[in-house]
Amino acid sequence: MTPLPVFHDRDCDLSIIRGKRVAVIGYGSQGRTHALNLRDSGVADIVVGLKAGSKTRAVAEADGFEVMTAGEATVGADVVAIMVSDEAHRDLWADEIEPAIKPGAALIFAHGLSVRFGLVQPRADLDVILASPKGIGPRIRDLYEEGQGVFCLFGVHQDASGKAHALGLSYTAALGCGRKGIIETTFAAECESDLFGEQVVLCGGVKDLVDGAFTKLVEAGYPPEVAWFECFYELKLVTDLMFEKGIAGAFGRISNTAEYGAYLTGPRVLGEASKAAMDEVLAEVRSGAFVRTLMADYDAGSPDLLARRKALGERPIEAVGRHLAEVAGRFKE
Repeated sequence: MTPLPVFHDRDCDLSIIRGKRVAVIGYGSQGRTHALNLRDSGVADIVVGLKAGSKTRAVAEADGFEVMTAGEATVGADVVAIMVSDEAHRDLWADEIEPAIKPGAALIFAHGLSVRFGLVQPRADLDVILASPKGIGPRIRDLYEEGQGVFCLFGVHQDASGKAHALGLSYTAALGCGRKGIIETTFAAECESDLFGEQVVLCGGVKDLVDGAFTKLVEAGYPPEVAWFECFYELKLVTDLMFEKGIAGAFGRISNTAEYGAYLTGPRVLGEASKAAMDEVLAEVRSGAFVRTLMADYDAGSPDLLARRKALGERPIEAVGRHLAEVAGRFKE
């Protein structure tokens, strides 16, 4: 395989983004981090766009930013960074941003979903850029303040100005990502792989594997506390080791018993049925079926999402975790 292009600070011109008026729409986990890192990288003209009555308005104002509605923030901005939840992009774009954005401006997204699946259809005169730091917002901010950075996926979907590539690199470098690595890809590759990874591994797969294994041990008569430690608590220890050393490196540092058992059992747990399910998930992601389901639930007020969220909080593994957290608290006292 041909490696994707990777850029660092030496490849980026910070003066480009420093000369722009930037509107950051949304001030949650990503929005706040983008705004603060941009400012600390020398971008002086930043405004924040929020809904009236937003809970984060006071936070943005306390951080020293001028706050207005999304439409007001968009007017006159050279760069509009949309940092709200994916589901909100469609209506926000149609109602506030598209009518206000000036010709020749640049749109920046932290995730490619709304552009890839047509929730947002930018005008032909706009630059459209992906700037997707690979990390949770507060952690990205902490690393920036420590003089470090995170990897960032970067791409240009639409280059109306002929300068979108340089602008995107400048923006991602201002986030601190040039310290680690800015990897060039496409909106489709980032979005589709992100949805697949979240559903199959990071969130969906891990959740059901952990809860299913915990439940199986408890049903077989093992103490819930012991099952919680073996199926949940130690997961972070192993994934941290994999993150630091790679999978092979981590396996060289665990017990022979754990390593040999993993070789024998992993393919049984994730067998042909699991691989077939992965094919189905990837097909649903690529076809837009998942996004259509997501938006249908969103338009109905998210009843399915909220019901599933409530049910997850009521799973037995959650009660065991809360109990052990309380015990640990008492020991600390």
